[in-house]
Amino acid sequence: MQKIFESLNEAQSEAVKSVDGPILILAGAGSGKTKTITSRLAFLLQCGIPASNTLTLTFTNKAANEMRDRALSLIGSNWEYPPLLCTFHKFGLLFLKFHIELLKRKNSFVVIDTDDKKRIIKSFGSDLPLGLIASEISRYKNSLISPQIAWEKAEQKSYKQIAKLYEQYEKYIADNNLVDFDDLLVLPYKILDENPEVCDSTSQRYQYIMVDEYQDTNELQYRLLKKLCSTHNNICVVGDDDQSIYGWRGANVKNILDFKDQFDDVKIVKLEKNYRSTQKILSAANSLIEHNRSRLGKVLKSTKGEGCDITLIESNDEKNEATIVSKRIKKLISNGVNPNSIAVLYRINALSRSLEEGLNREKIPYNMVGGVKFYERMEIKDLISYLRIIANPNDDFSIKRVINRPKRGLGKVTIEKLVKGAYENRVSIYEYFKSNSSQIESQVSKKCFSSLKNFIEGIDTLIDIANSATFSVVDELEKIFEIRNYYEMLPDSLERVANIDEFYALYRDSIKQNPSLSIDDFLNDLALQSEQDAIDSENISIMSIHAAKGLEFDYLFVIGLEEGFLPLIGDGSDIEEERRLGYVAITRAKKELTLCCASSRFYKGRRAELTKSRFLKECGVCKGSLTLEKTTSFKKGDLVKHKIFGIGRVVEISKVRREFKLKINFGGSKKDILASFVEKI
Repeated sequence: MQKIFESLNEAQSEAVKSVDGPILILAGAGSGKTKTITSRLAFLLQCGIPASNTLTLTFTNKAANEMRDRALSLIGSNWEYPPLLCTFHKFGLLFLKFHIELLKRKNSFVVIDTDDKKRIIKSFGSDLPLGLIASEISRYKNSLISPQIAWEKAEQKSYKQIAKLYEQYEKYIADNNLVDFDDLLVLPYKILDENPEVCDSTSQRYQYIMVDEYQDTNELQYRLLKKLCSTHNNICVVGDDDQSIYGWRGANVKNILDFKDQFDDVKIVKLEKNYRSTQKILSAANSLIEHNRSRLGKVLKSTKGEGCDITLIESNDEKNEATIVSKRIKKLISNGVNPNSIAVLYRINALSRSLEEGLNREKIPYNMVGGVKFYERMEIKDLISYLRIIANPNDDFSIKRVINRPKRGLGKVTIEKLVKGAYENRVSIYEYFKSNSSQIESQVSKKCFSSLKNFIEGIDTLIDIANSATFSVVDELEKIFEIRNYYEMLPDSLERVANIDEFYALYRDSIKQNPSLSIDDFLNDLALQSEQDAIDSENISIMSIHAAKGLEFDYLFVIGLEEGFLPLIGDGSDIEEERRLGYVAITRAKKELTLCCASSRFYKGRRAELTKSRFLKECGVCKGSLTLEKTTSFKKGDLVKHKIFGIGRVVEISKVRREFKLKINFGGSKKDILASFVEKI
């Protein structure tokens, strides 16, 4: 017990000792949130609560792994059943493995990612933008809206089309036993909602629930948590309402703001002692966020002393800004500063172009966080598809991706014949070829048949190897299909081959670490990887503010502090969320913070004259006074609910004195209604 509390401050200790009932730990940036969560978990276990009765939910694998290691280091790792500490989606995956059969689905499902989802939608042949269709389907799912209801409520022809595509998509993934990221939350909720006995037993199993980064939860995650707490009230949520910056992807800041009203007798503990930044950096962050009205309120206090003043760089244009920033970074590195302790942040990804050019001119290597993700690169997706086929040869989706990659001389017509034959016989492509090879031989050229036969035989060989020697699968995969050789002939071959080698090494290492790991489990773990899990570089980092969430750097530069860039200004933008983004950016800095603004920028094909961001005044870097303003979290396209008119979609937003007026389309009938009279779905 003494070891758990020896390095905790008073507020952290209070949070750790609060065991029963609902608890909100309001943890400011750099206030030792992870230490508090892990210490609380260790305390629960030391109090005799079985590890199997605890559940800790996070948003990244990196956070989950770090917390598990730190908790076990406090109490020892000799636990027959270690505490379950994982992401929401990993929990959903584990839950579905046990219970998906209640939905008349098999538990041998495959998890697909966003790229797979878009390729499936693309195969339906719609002229609508893929991104729009995918995001609408995701929004419907997270709002628990069925294809039928989506079609009935659609007021425009394009949304009627999307509803039909949604129906096709749901049928396709069910028929092919696929599960997308949204399903990892939607399907568990559906099972818990439709099966009270499963809901009760699951809730009784997880008697003590902790949730990290609670400000980033969406409506569905909140409803899922309510189900998990249905037989008790022992939920501890940890988060910071001032760092809620994911409203654009469904996060609902009201979950943390209203937590005290959604559970009975909530205890609130504020962690305000900051162990990351100097006081001058924190004073700027405190001053900035005070301008927001929708917040629970706290003031960060530094344990690192006053520190040096915040620097403001005012440039003529983006090229001038990039040159000044790059030269300052070069000077820091030449003075012995480790490059990985330096970062440059921006609100809009497009601002990185001029910055990259400036860094290249100064020959400063950089790591761009949030570029093309490793697992979304073409060559890696191919390797993953091969492994999926080995795990499940009836996976038509993956077979269609790699049946002609590497090139096997199979034309579009041949592949279409194969797909059509499988469809008509109501079997998979693999089964169709195995049982109808003589028929297929008579329908295609000799060369095509030989290629198909070699492909299927290669898959069969790999399936046999996977059953006896999982470690050797990638070596045999390369020997049979020569994927490296294929990519050596393509542009960017050096980078692509290096990526393939990296993937093979990752696979072998995973099997070494866990010899009983199946290909299925390996693939499902990959599907849950996040951007920050892969950050490991000795270069400086450049990234969007969103990508920087959870990270910290000794020397930080924030560029683009102009009206229209930070904050973003436009139809449906939320100034309070923009301000929270500014707060997150500032609180990434540990020792030195440099804020940058330019008089003009070339953006979207034209040069624009700009004014300094209001945030520079609000954080005290420039002179200005405190101004509070009313904001709205609604934006065009939001689905909303009115007590009388029902469900509608926001088509226009305007301001009337101190209120916001929404023009809402209720099934073809448009009405003007004040924002305070409707709620988001």
